[in-house]
Amino acid sequence: MVQAAFANRAKIILETDENVIGLAVAGSWLTNEIDEFSDLDLILVTTGKITDDKNLMLDYAKRLGEFLSGFTGEHVGEPRVLICLYDNPLLHVDIKFVTLDEFHFRIETPEILLDKGGQLQSVINNTTPKFPHPDYQWIEDRFWTWIHYVLLKIGRGEYFEAYDSFGFLRTVVFGPLLHGKNGSLPRGVRKVESVLSEEDLNSLKQTIPRYDRQGLLASLRNSVLLYRQLRTAIFDDKIEWRTETETKVMSYFDEIENRMN
Repeated sequence: MVQAAFANRAKIILETDENVIGLAVAGSWLTNEIDEFSDLDLILVTTGKITDDKNLMLDYAKRLGEFLSGFTGEHVGEPRVLICLYDNPLLHVDIKFVTLDEFHFRIETPEILLDKGGQLQSVINNTTPKFPHPDYQWIEDRFWTWIHYVLLKIGRGEYFEAYDSFGFLRTVVFGPLLHGKNGSLPRGVRKVESVLSEEDLNSLKQTIPRYDRQGLLASLRNSVLLYRQLRTAIFDDKIEWRTETETKVMSYFDEIENRMN
């Protein structure tokens, strides 16, 4: 397994570095799901904070293998991660740079590869991982405005803009809610093909539109239907439904649909 070979080599390279406290691995490694298409998720714990200096992050990455390219992960909300591509073999490696204090806060319990003085294990023994779960009220407060936005784009003929919005809804709303319904971690739409029930997967597929006005409107109807089903099944009575907004938006939906027939 090329990922294991890379990780073990990184451990050997880093263990003599005085600024390195430890190295751990996370992601699909933890569930024994790594295959030829998997990336490698490393966590590098250092005595001093180095994420303020991208060049220092790159220096570490370049020591670990035949480095091709690397960039920080602001686009996924994690600037502490350096997203790297290595050669021989061609391998995607994410390296998350944290201090020992930052290591206390984690979404899963990684496997330790290098642990000087047992410091990483001590943190793991005394903390609990917390995976971020969807905020149902946050979703409900926004969902109907998002539907209205897509309607505006369809009405104006901006089909690419409308089309892209469905991917956003699947990643932010439908994927996480369906994962929760099926008892898996809400990682967007990752692994939905193997995790969701056949019925739920088919419902999600119905949110993928054709590139034309009627196809977009039909998939938007399916998106509303799916959200209403999930909301009823999952949300508790503490969530305040935005019924007035929903009614107004769906009335506008009918208007746009009738106008385009």
